[in-house]
Amino acid sequence: MQRRQFLKTGLVAAGGAALGTGAAEALPIADAGPAPTATLALTPDGDLVVASAPRGKTIPTSEAVRRGVPGRRWVMVIDLAACDGCGKCSQACTKSHFIPADREYLRVFKMQDSSETSPYWFPRPCFHCDNPPCTRVCPVGATFKRQDGIVLIDNERCIGCRFCMAACPYSVRVFNWGRPSNAPEAEARGYSPEWGYPRRVGTAEKCDFCADMAKDGHLPHCVAKCPMEAMWFGDENEDAVTSSKGTTMRLSKLLRDRAGFRFMEELGTKPRVYYLPPDKRHSAAPGEPGAVHAETTQHEGGPR
Repeated sequence: MQRRQFLKTGLVAAGGAALGTGAAEALPIADAGPAPTATLALTPDGDLVVASAPRGKTIPTSEAVRRGVPGRRWVMVIDLAACDGCGKCSQACTKSHFIPADREYLRVFKMQDSSETSPYWFPRPCFHCDNPPCTRVCPVGATFKRQDGIVLIDNERCIGCRFCMAACPYSVRVFNWGRPSNAPEAEARGYSPEWGYPRRVGTAEKCDFCADMAKDGHLPHCVAKCPMEAMWFGDENEDAVTSSKGTTMRLSKLLRDRAGFRFMEELGTKPRVYYLPPDKRHSAAPGEPGAVHAETTQHEGGPR
């Protein structure tokens, strides 16, 4: 569709909605029901098109998957003073989700606030916001917020429009531009939004908080493999988070005593990932919580 035709079609649709005719068809859906007959999408070349999705043929997301674990509100805490940039968290995530090396869900950035301060490391997963802009722009309800706090993507519904990627202020989503080569183990398990594989070409992906692990009472792979005890995961409703070594802390006390904060909180997205500032990194000895090894260079860069 040419851009001029697209604009004309959009104006006609908007006029019809304003008059109350066909309004139900014009509104994007956000539940597990069937997709609308057509929705706007972007091609890989950046052209706006109308993507068809016949009613009754779009696979609905499981109600249990969309609801999440009743009574839970999953939360993560990352201690920037303890993280030494080893990248074990990212490696564990990549391995467990069969992710290609160029599409990490969890990236670790080397940060330095000024030339007068020591560098530190900043792990960046999806923040599973309580006010997520990504879910509001999805025209087919493929990305959704669960009652247990997790934001997931259903790639059996995703049409590849990448609106969610444009809306995310943290740049934590990746896209399958080519046809993925799925591991036999991934194919054998079968697809679920709770673990995100086997992956599909033309779909968006991201960190899923290891929803399947949390449901069974296990820590996410990234937290479980952190050797520095720099990552914590738990239930906000129970006011408790646990580290890789099995240490459990009161969430409220940890955030209060260590001045916990949320990344780019001023945006109003209400992330479910908290950070503890790297305030002890100067005095900590190598190998102790708070130590930062400046010679480590992998994952250099910076969050957007």
